[in-house]
Amino acid sequence: MLIIKGGTIVTSKESFVGDICIEGEKIVEVRRLDTPDGDAAGPRTKEAACEKDTEAEIVNAAGKLVFPGFIDAHTHFDLHVAGTVTCDDFASGTKAAVSGGTTAIIDFGTQYPGETLQEGLHNWLEKAAVGCSCDYGIHMSITDWNPETARQCQDMMDAGVSTFKLYMTYDTQVDDKTLYEILVRLKEVGGITGVHCENSGVIDALREKLAAGDGLARVSSHCLSRPAAAEAEAIGRLLHLAGIAETEVIDVHLTCEEGLEEIRAARKRGQTVYAETCPQYLVMDDSLYGLPGFEGAKYVIAPPLRKPRDNAALWKALADGEIQTVATDHCAFTCAQKALGRDDFRKIPGGMPGVETRGLVIYSEGVARGRITKEKMCQVLAENPAKLYGLYPRKGALIKGADADIVILDPGRRQTVTAAAQQSRCDYAPLEGKTLTGVIEAVYLRGVLTASEGQVFRENRGVFLKRGKHQPLT
Repeated sequence: MLIIKGGTIVTSKESFVGDICIEGEKIVEVRRLDTPDGDAAGPRTKEAACEKDTEAEIVNAAGKLVFPGFIDAHTHFDLHVAGTVTCDDFASGTKAAVSGGTTAIIDFGTQYPGETLQEGLHNWLEKAAVGCSCDYGIHMSITDWNPETARQCQDMMDAGVSTFKLYMTYDTQVDDKTLYEILVRLKEVGGITGVHCENSGVIDALREKLAAGDGLARVSSHCLSRPAAAEAEAIGRLLHLAGIAETEVIDVHLTCEEGLEEIRAARKRGQTVYAETCPQYLVMDDSLYGLPGFEGAKYVIAPPLRKPRDNAALWKALADGEIQTVATDHCAFTCAQKALGRDDFRKIPGGMPGVETRGLVIYSEGVARGRITKEKMCQVLAENPAKLYGLYPRKGALIKGADADIVILDPGRRQTVTAAAQQSRCDYAPLEGKTLTGVIEAVYLRGVLTASEGQVFRENRGVFLKRGKHQPLT
């Protein structure tokens, strides 16, 4: 038995001092120490906490915060895009993830045109076969809609791929008719889709205009070609289509207050809409595109960074429960890969790393600064993703019977972000030099100490997660 003793156990609703007892890969008991005379389902005296103490390995977590393992439901590992391949594959990407407290990722597999969904899933499972250092699941991106694809949506559900992805821009986009048909079909099989919302036509027109003028080699042309209104319009259009289909949807990587207003309007109409944002949209803004030389290319992502007022609006929405999850959209490229667009902003590969720092960014810039509570952090990084993506109660909570995925965070220490210290193969860190409050001291994956102080000790223990249908968020 392993006992994590005397830490502040954080749940989505409360925090309390207690012990967590682990046998094998599972949590077998959680004991409160802050109130006398309880039992396994409630408070108990400190002296009576966890049986077999003398036989167990004891980890002293006094003064530390103990979270469920974090879940990142938005990663892109080993992705071929923009004429290159992301520098993090499943091996390096999952090492980066678990070093930062993420014990499960869900990556976006893709059915490319001409492929079946089953072929797309097979291809992504082959990518993951290099070895994963945290547990992993797969979403399936639908790009080629036809009767066979519609039939195979049920096959995906049966295989434990219960969530999907649709794009309203890029060469993988679907038109409105197809989008509506997919929403209807996924409702039939019990699936749910996340959607990348940007108005492709507006973006194309603005890119052509900027490229024809003097903006071709300016990094800032990227954000000028993808305004917040183009995101908000697509969110609104998606939600009206979802309303007609009478189904639930997820808006992924929400960046701006304009888009949030579209979500609020749909909810007022009675729709269920889930919203995800990312750390970069909470702590970075579009001034970074004006950095000297080509430095701003490091921050070229889609949708792009927005204004400080959008950062503030998203933090408030997170605190108020209007945003349900925080993922990363980790899609990492080296500086050399970014340089593919040095002379043409349209060729800069879009994406940056983030899976390694997400937990500490949310703690440091959210909890430590009083923007959100530690309970809200637990909810948006662990419990809500577990429920929304069909992993609860196996993942996302420190309860009896759950996988012993545990993060121990010391709130009294600080650390500085550097590319040199990261597990990702990316050769830059977007937050280089920033000092964050908190240090993730230990990460347990299914009962085994896997990472500590940013270093990974146990590799390739990750297993494929066969996921069920999404559950209501409460």
